Amino acid sequence: MNQLRFHFAVAVVIGCLCSSSPAAADDAVTLTGRIIDADTGELIPARLYITNADGEAYFANSLDMEGSYVVYNVSRSPDSVEQHVTLSAHPFTSSLPPGEYTLIAERGKEYLPVQLTIEVADEPLEVELQMTRWIDMADRGWYSGDTHVHRTLADLPNVMLAEDLNVALPLTYWVREAYVPPLKADDTLDVVPSELIAVDDTHVIWPMNTEYEIFTVNGVSHTLGAVFVLNHHEPLRPAAPPVGPIAQAARDEHALLDFDKHSWNWSMMLLPVMDVDLFELSNNHIWRTEFFFYQWTTDVQPADWDIETSALGWTEWGWTDFGFKTYYALLNCGFKMRPTGGTASGVHPVPLGFGRIYVPIEGEFSYDAWIEQLDAGTGFVTTGPMLFANVNGQPGGSVISSDDGTEEIAVTVTAESARPLDRIEVILNGDIAATLEVTNEAREDGGYINEADATLTVDESSWVLVRCFEEAGEGRYRFAHTGPTYIEIPDRPLRPRMREVNYFIQRMETEIARNRGVLSDDEVAEYEAALEFYEGLREQTRE
Repeated sequence: MNQLRFHFAVAVVIGCLCSSSPAAADDAVTLTGRIIDADTGELIPARLYITNADGEAYFANSLDMEGSYVVYNVSRSPDSVEQHVTLSAHPFTSSLPPGEYTLIAERGKEYLPVQLTIEVADEPLEVELQMTRWIDMADRGWYSGDTHVHRTLADLPNVMLAEDLNVALPLTYWVREAYVPPLKADDTLDVVPSELIAVDDTHVIWPMNTEYEIFTVNGVSHTLGAVFVLNHHEPLRPAAPPVGPIAQAARDEHALLDFDKHSWNWSMMLLPVMDVDLFELSNNHIWRTEFFFYQWTTDVQPADWDIETSALGWTEWGWTDFGFKTYYALLNCGFKMRPTGGTASGVHPVPLGFGRIYVPIEGEFSYDAWIEQLDAGTGFVTTGPMLFANVNGQPGGSVISSDDGTEEIAVTVTAESARPLDRIEVILNGDIAATLEVTNEAREDGGYINEADATLTVDESSWVLVRCFEEAGEGRYRFAHTGPTYIEIPDRPLRPRMREVNYFIQRMETEIARNRGVLSDDEVAEYEAALEFYEGLREQTRE
């Protein structure tokens, strides 16, 4: 049965304690526990959920004076609630009134979740949660990161280790008003370090990153959108709009520009004007808990892209698919954006690194090597599975040149997952070119492995990538998605579809009309330049 697999702890109740922590209620009982690696027996950092029979959340703290814990309690609706604590590798404790409780421990993507049910009576309890690592990505030379982070620098060391997230890029500068430079956006902001913060040898924080997320212009509500500048070394000086100077400042700083979400008002203008580097294939509306943003930006839904919706608006798959199809359309227009994943954990009800990017590093881990591979496009984005793919032996981001007018493409895929996979798809220029057989062979360490391949032939410049999906229960899916590999054939350029170009033209025409009289002529000119770019693609289109 394709459903979420939990490994149940070996022992529910180990014994009684001689002392207890201060009670949260007169009849509260002290629960003490340990979260350990089932193979090594060592304590490990993890994320812990404690809920009673009515679904009410309780939180633990560290029992060790040298330990740390961070409580996270964010909700958007009764169905979109994230209530957990991240714990360092130390014993924990919690005060619980008598009753039945469910404990769930999770750690990033590489451990199987553990679920434990206990009955609290009138005596202190001690429990042990044994977590099984089903895959060790660092041992294979792959390291994860979250490029959209709103956690504090003080909390991040604890949370990163609990999520086994190797790289965090917190958006410490956050601009939400037009014409306000980053240094003036937050009067309470302390001096942001301009050097790497090492949590340990393989977990690091680059602290200087900026988000421009403009909701007001001259004090009046008027949404423009968001764009990130990642990995800069000095505070940025330009305000927004216009965005051209921001792009130049990013290049001067050897920084990366991250697209954030594709449906912001200004998003389709950013590509021609800023030459954005990264596209968040797993963005901050994709959560562990229930989907929430049914109505957000539904006005920009393309009518002829076959996007799934419901009476509420977007479905979770519809929103995800809209992002994928926008990415493919932009690749068809010639924008070689590299994929990434971000959560906005700290703002939304989602764990840090729920959607993340893994990139390969040869030799020892370093932040410089990680950011270089992110920029090269060699990684894959995931909310669950691990996806290793190459095209003619080359990783994502590679360019394969052909001189004879055709190219045979050999796609080789290995997909590993905690749950059974539902499907693996090869995408060619935005179309599903092949759906690969899934066998879901059981791995010795837990989880499943699928190995497959496909051969395609192209006669014009193209791109190809791979994605896979695993069932997560209740009609939901986790996915992994590689970056594209490019095939270049002389005198046969890559061509976008007519419907893709028409959609981008319509988006720009709408924004030009909406911004006239609000933005200056020079600022509107950026939208006009983008419109001219898309109109110039019309003669190159295919059906």
